Amino acid sequence: MVFWLVELMQQIWPSFSAVRVLQYISVRTSLALITALLVSLTLGPWLIAFLRQKKAGAQILKIHRKGAPDLHEMHGNKTGTPIMGGLLILAGILVSTLLFCRLNNRFVWVAILASLALGAIGFYDDYVKVTLRDPRGISARVKLVGQILVGLAVGVFLYASDNTLGIIYHLTGDRGATHLCFPFVKTWYPDLGAAIIPFAVIVLVSTSNAVNLTDGLDGLAIGVTIIAASTFLLVTYLVSRVDYARYLMFPYIPQGGELTVILGALIGAGLGFLWFNVHPAEIFMGDTGSLLLGGLLGTIALLIKQELLLIIVGGIFVIEALSVIIQVTSYRLTGRRVFLMSPLHHHFQRRGMPESKIIGRFWIVAALLALIGLATLKLR
Repeated sequence: MVFWLVELMQQIWPSFSAVRVLQYISVRTSLALITALLVSLTLGPWLIAFLRQKKAGAQILKIHRKGAPDLHEMHGNKTGTPIMGGLLILAGILVSTLLFCRLNNRFVWVAILASLALGAIGFYDDYVKVTLRDPRGISARVKLVGQILVGLAVGVFLYASDNTLGIIYHLTGDRGATHLCFPFVKTWYPDLGAAIIPFAVIVLVSTSNAVNLTDGLDGLAIGVTIIAASTFLLVTYLVSRVDYARYLMFPYIPQGGELTVILGALIGAGLGFLWFNVHPAEIFMGDTGSLLLGGLLGTIALLIKQELLLIIVGGIFVIEALSVIIQVTSYRLTGRRVFLMSPLHHHFQRRGMPESKIIGRFWIVAALLALIGLATLKLR
């Protein structure tokens, strides 16, 4: 919207050059970050009060298995803390995106619509938890079907738009959105063809569920998300510049620059949410936020062809998800648990580590993984 306004002002008042600065992606990204932060900080107290009034509080699951750790015992004091805080993040992202993005960019709409769809699934899950006072929410099958449908939509977009997105792989001369880019590898970009569709499903289901599993301690998921988003903000800017893309030997994505603005909005909205979510939390993001954030990161990774880089940068999400898979598999096959409790952050809680220390250390690891991910851009 602001970008169109700038173009209109230049036509009406050509000599007024000060507004041209708003054409730069770096400026619009900074403004998007600040705007989203202010939106979150402004709406936060109102949303918390509204959710408390509606008694939209968290319900902690009670476990009654012999020898099993009791989640209610660890987090019983958090019962009643408002959920659906993801609405705060959503508001910041949407306002900033509509204000500062080029709205004729297809990548912008794919990223926003995919994340909105996953956020809607999460909102429905949170709504069921609140209205029925059931911490389990909707069934895992219903949630999974919704995630698969969103993944299919993104995958079909990539496949159908393969030759119209202008994506160039300089070192091989390949073009298109269905190739796969490997970290540390210079000239191998295998073309998935129609397989990009199930691949997109796997990416979006994995990322949205991984962020959801990480969201178990105050500030943990949003802190790791901010770190990952900050890393991808830099990557999206680089891939949209033909000179940097050629120098760093990765795909040139001409339409990818506008995703930088969205990531700036995500970071700003995330910081605003963290203001209220830091330990002890005044509000939880709920599935509304975790599915939204995971979906947005996964969609952007697919659009800029850095899906495998996300595995490194979002390593904390991967580790948390793997801990659940290992735990469930081990228990079903052997009847034994590898961890005291999964996801992994609950394992450390059961060992007596303070919540704030777990969060801080996970953030540090997330930052180190982000640096490793950035290093792969040059080590090719």
